[in-house]
Amino acid sequence: MSVNRALAVLTVVAYVTLPLGSARYETLVLPTLVAGLVYAAIAIAGFPWVQKRGRAWAIAYVCVQLPLGFTLFSLSGAAVGAVLLLVVLVCHTVLLLPLPVAFGVAVLIPLIHLPMAPIDGLREGLGTLAVMVFAAVVTELVVRERRAREELAEAHERLRVQAAQAEELATIQERNRVARDIHDGLGHHLTVVQMMVQAARAVIGTGDTERADGMLAKAQDQSREALAEVRRSVSALREPRPEPLADALRALADEASAAGVPTGLEVRGTARDTRAEVEESLFRAAQEGLTNVRKHARAKAATVVLDYAGADRVRLEVRDDGLGLTGDSPPDKGFGLVGLRERVAGLGGRVAVDSAEGHGLTLTVEVPG
Repeated sequence: MSVNRALAVLTVVAYVTLPLGSARYETLVLPTLVAGLVYAAIAIAGFPWVQKRGRAWAIAYVCVQLPLGFTLFSLSGAAVGAVLLLVVLVCHTVLLLPLPVAFGVAVLIPLIHLPMAPIDGLREGLGTLAVMVFAAVVTELVVRERRAREELAEAHERLRVQAAQAEELATIQERNRVARDIHDGLGHHLTVVQMMVQAARAVIGTGDTERADGMLAKAQDQSREALAEVRRSVSALREPRPEPLADALRALADEASAAGVPTGLEVRGTARDTRAEVEESLFRAAQEGLTNVRKHARAKAATVVLDYAGADRVRLEVRDDGLGLTGDSPPDKGFGLVGLRERVAGLGGRVAVDSAEGHGLTLTVEVPG
């Protein structure tokens, strides 16, 4: 509940209890209720309007409500409801004007007890003063706490915007870097390839096959370098793939089969939605595993297993029936597997390579999912 709404509720409660405790209730009931109704109406409807205006309106509001509250206190015969309405005025003053002004109003209000006997007036005045100062302090604390929350929310929003801007700037810088790499590296190699192929075609017409073969060999070397440049340059441009993970793995298996290693795909359990970075890591793991199978395993067949059987984890296996690990091919050799371990570790997962020489190899990746 907002401060304004709480004070409006307190105003209504004070007005309802206005006749209680009044020594003059029977004789002055109508003037008391009318004055209280005017005071409550200004407090409930007028205060929000004054809040949106300048300080002059705030001062006018206090100057109207303060004497009206004194009159109401006198008409009601020092009723509790009249005191509560003056408490509302102190709270409103804290919300409208500087704190010293609010404390001035709080100190001024106990003067309503001056017509009483000195001892009684002093006793009642001190009690009223304590109530008014307490109300001012509590209201000020509420205002400061609300202001602190608003400032914290604004600071949080500024940080969010700055973080988004920093991320966008970093993305732009990385894209620019990749664009330069493609232009300077890949563009060079493709230009050389084009020139070599054109020269080879020209030489073939003369019958100098040995020279043409040399040019094509150089073009092949350049295309291999270009492919390496592509792999290095586009690694930062990974985006979540639109197709389901199982379909992407099936396409990988088909590519491996077309390259000469028959590869099958097994999906265990019921497929479920997982985070984009989890699917990307599993896809890259399968890609790395099948690449190594084609390059090094000399396998006759391979299998990719996508296992959703775990309640909160997803496991991927790449198996082959090739040579397995030998003494000159340790499991951590090569940047692919090292990069895969770093990627999976960042997700809280694990990578395992199981092999016996001559009995194939199994790459296992398990990540939370």
